[in-house]
Amino acid sequence: MSADRDHVVLVFAPIGRDGPAAVELFRNASLEARACRSLEELVSGLNAETGLVFIAEEGLFGKDTGPLERWIETQPPWSDLPFVMLTSHREQPTVLAWRRSIVQLLQNVSLLERPVQPITLTSAVQAAMRARRRQYEIRALLEARERTAQELEQLVINRTRELEEANNQLRVEMSERAKVEETLRQAQKIEAIGQLTGGVAHDFNNLLMVITGGLEMLERQADPKRRRQLMDGMIRAAQRGSGLTKQLLAFSRRQELRPETVDVALQIGGMRELLDRSLRGDVHVEFEFPESLWPVEVDPGELELVILNLAVNARDAMPNGGTITVKADNLPNLRDDQLAGDYVRLSVVDVGVGMSAETLSHVFEPFFTTKEIGKGSGLGLAQVHGFATQSRGAVRINSEVGVGTCIDLYLPRSSGEPIRTGRVIDFNKVRPNKINQGKVLLVEDDDEVAALVSEMLRQLGYEVMRAASAAAALGALADGRPIDMIFSDVMMPGGMNGVELAHEVKKRRSDIPILLTSGYSEAVAHEAKLEGIQILPKPYQIDDLASALSALRSPTAH
Repeated sequence: MSADRDHVVLVFAPIGRDGPAAVELFRNASLEARACRSLEELVSGLNAETGLVFIAEEGLFGKDTGPLERWIETQPPWSDLPFVMLTSHREQPTVLAWRRSIVQLLQNVSLLERPVQPITLTSAVQAAMRARRRQYEIRALLEARERTAQELEQLVINRTRELEEANNQLRVEMSERAKVEETLRQAQKIEAIGQLTGGVAHDFNNLLMVITGGLEMLERQADPKRRRQLMDGMIRAAQRGSGLTKQLLAFSRRQELRPETVDVALQIGGMRELLDRSLRGDVHVEFEFPESLWPVEVDPGELELVILNLAVNARDAMPNGGTITVKADNLPNLRDDQLAGDYVRLSVVDVGVGMSAETLSHVFEPFFTTKEIGKGSGLGLAQVHGFATQSRGAVRINSEVGVGTCIDLYLPRSSGEPIRTGRVIDFNKVRPNKINQGKVLLVEDDDEVAALVSEMLRQLGYEVMRAASAAAALGALADGRPIDMIFSDVMMPGGMNGVELAHEVKKRRSDIPILLTSGYSEAVAHEAKLEGIQILPKPYQIDDLASALSALRSPTAH
């Protein structure tokens, strides 16, 4: 059977012998043909597989062609069903007008005027069938394209799902990596603190020896000059302990760090004992600072941490010992690709094993280290680079294998004036005997600290009541005791800290000002600032306490 037999030719010629003759003619030409006895049968027989329609015009004349018109209008986009219509010789105006309307209705129509030769009719029908066959080919192409589009859409859906799953897995891995990185950062700090532990313990024992021994000797010494010397020694020891504590707090990020104008020589020169305790006995440190060295504006705690990291790295690079040189010089009107202006170049130089070009290309990458497992976290030089960048400067390294390494920090010059000397407590200072300054509720759980602070407050003319916890302080407020202000430590037992106490006091007695004190401030500074609470950092002196309480009492303090 030929391909044409797959698509039927519908014949609608209800009058005379035209219908049966056409069906027989088409079948002899290997076309599948079927006669329709009425217009309704013709319309119901139309479908997507119909090849063409052969129709005699008298079969449509005077009939309701609405159903046929609706079928033609609703064909699929690829379909344009061909019609071959046999016409008569009638030329009346009404017939001509009707014929024009039928041609417009059928759209894709060929007209054959009677009488027509069989070969002519067969040729016309076969031509129309070939055109119809091309329409089916277009349909097949459209269906194939639709299947491809659906397959592609499904592929996109599957790939999108796979990508979403991969993204979710990546987020999990990134979260886990962040946790590991944070753990490694803490491990690096713990590692550095571990290196300092022995030296710090030694220093604090020395300081405690000076203080406790001096206090014991005061009782045995009657000479005023000797007593004065003992007291001055204890004061200096206490101030050294305070400075060492600030260095440790800065290192562990437990206090708020801010840039300030710094005398580099004075700041780093004060680290000698800390560096000596951090390095081996066969490693020595030399300082080379000119007297005309400019000040810089940096965070002093961060600067000390950077120098400590670089010194420890230099120590590890000199397994057989050697000298580390810390030096600085002024660079006026520096101009290069990164820097422009006046800078101070701070250099740390060692005579160690040096670094290869490959190592130098990775030294600032976080967690990159050439040390053995457990000997370093790879964060030291990354922290140095971050410090230099945040300080609006730069860091550069020159190193040669077997010769040594020089690390240069470029820090911008400061126009401010650094503070070059620390304060010394003057016990001989005569203070006015102030009385009736008000009643202070002191909230402090440590008995010895409470006794000292109570004495300071009484010296300043305040009447003191003490509470050992936040709960006891709130109880004193509830009893209706007359209280002019509250002075509280931040860290206390009982589940409520000083900031929470201040918040509760403000809800109950907003007229009572409150001052907090803490050995480290970063953990509470932000929260206290939101509450509008002042914090006096420990250790403080009596003048610091007097100034803070005076500011608290002033009208602008609220």
